[in-house]
Amino acid sequence: MFPHKPGQAISLVEKQQAVLRERNTELRNRLSALVDNARQNDRLFSHTRQLVLSLLDSKNFSQAIDIVFSSFDADFNIEATEIILFDSPSLSRARNDSMTTGHEHIGKYLKARQTIGGGLGEAERQYLFGDKANDIGSAAMAVLAYGELYGVIAIGNKDANYYQSGMGTMFLSYIAEVMSRMIRDFRAQA
Repeated sequence: MFPHKPGQAISLVEKQQAVLRERNTELRNRLSALVDNARQNDRLFSHTRQLVLSLLDSKNFSQAIDIVFSSFDADFNIEATEIILFDSPSLSRARNDSMTTGHEHIGKYLKARQTIGGGLGEAERQYLFGDKANDIGSAAMAVLAYGELYGVIAIGNKDANYYQSGMGTMFLSYIAEVMSRMIRDFRAQA
């Protein structure tokens, strides 16, 4: 077959080859993205596993909170972390607030008891991050509850698109579940 000249019609075989090349490139890109995502999830799982094991070794809840802050900073590279405990004694770096105030500011999330990525408004970020709120472009939050409501853990990033609605929150949710059970257990010991 002779190559065609510019401006002339191309053969069906050439058109099919071009389509197959495009599909091949698209499939390679999708496979590469899946492999990158798997690597990232593997790293997250490894850090989460290590965090949970460290939490299990903690002597008290104050030490457990310090472990979370340290791990989120060093292992997960989270720019801002806040743990707010409701109607609880002050513990380490966690902030204590009343349940009533929590419900006034983030009540719909507390009621739903869901972990959310993104979707937090400016007033909600202000409540969660206080003085640091102006530096937070996006945030994710998990409710600390096991039977009863204990508080929240929130993470933030300067990038407004970093935490988005619909993003996966499995690892944050899992960490919050472990922390919630620890709160229950440490409160039972007190």
